[in-house]
Amino acid sequence: MVEDNYTFPSEFILLGFTNREDLQVTCFVLFLAIYVVTLIGNLGVIILIRIDSCLHTPMYFFLSHSSLLDVCYSSTIIPQTLLNFLVEKKVISFVRCATQLFSFATCATTECYMLAAMAYDRYMAICNPLLYSVVMSQRFCVGMLAGAYLAGVISSIIHTVSIFHFPFCRSKRINHFFCDGLPLLALSCSDTHVNEAIVSAVVGFNMLSTMVFILVSYSSVLSTVLRMRSAAGCHKAFSTCAPHLVSIALYYGSSLFMYLRPGSRHSLERDKVVSVLYSIALPMLNPLIYSLRNTDMKNAMRKAKGRVLSSLSI
Repeated sequence: MVEDNYTFPSEFILLGFTNREDLQVTCFVLFLAIYVVTLIGNLGVIILIRIDSCLHTPMYFFLSHSSLLDVCYSSTIIPQTLLNFLVEKKVISFVRCATQLFSFATCATTECYMLAAMAYDRYMAICNPLLYSVVMSQRFCVGMLAGAYLAGVISSIIHTVSIFHFPFCRSKRINHFFCDGLPLLALSCSDTHVNEAIVSAVVGFNMLSTMVFILVSYSSVLSTVLRMRSAAGCHKAFSTCAPHLVSIALYYGSSLFMYLRPGSRHSLERDKVVSVLYSIALPMLNPLIYSLRNTDMKNAMRKAKGRVLSSLSI
């Protein structure tokens, strides 16, 4: 009888975003449109940064990798979600579920450290402009990038192992549209307090440590900007920092709401909606956030458009 109740299932059933049959096609079209826009926007940012020499700076180096993370984010979740809108049996294998959680956690954690690296870049550019080119060397930027990815991988290993090492109940129905940690913990037959504490500690450390670093960096930036006598200098500083601050507010706001609430206040149905914001909508919005008011990106797009039109006219 113990073996019947405590098992490592070969597959799970994802309940999805909604169980209403009349909304399946609508949701499929909506999520497909979001995925296409996400891919076009983020891959467009990456290509622009690669081909335009004016964008070969530390800020755009980190932005290109942030866009790559957004592509990975979306590609980890949305294709499986789209498939589930079309099929009656919304099944995902045990291995694929663990892989999805690992990939998602890696992208999420790496994004935290990437945002912190971008905040440090803005701090050096505005507060220490004379030392900027010396400190923000290519080697240093690559080291920061490697550290962000390493932190993401280590954190996601701890996150995934702490969730998948214990057996699950006979129920295999995950009340979510992808394999996230909290819905999986809800399937456990055993006491999950230790596991929840480990997950919360890992997520909390990554988010709070990077948040403190970002706040310290931008406090110094704000102090420097307020002492500037040039209105043009102030405007330029705010225009380069504003998109990053908007992205930080959206990402950390939704993530903190999702993972650092008391367990008694969790609602899996509400968590689905919040998950859509930070895992699906935000990767789509980031190219717009960073490009709409960015003069360098606009100029790069004009030059790329000019090259395309000139090649077509030949």
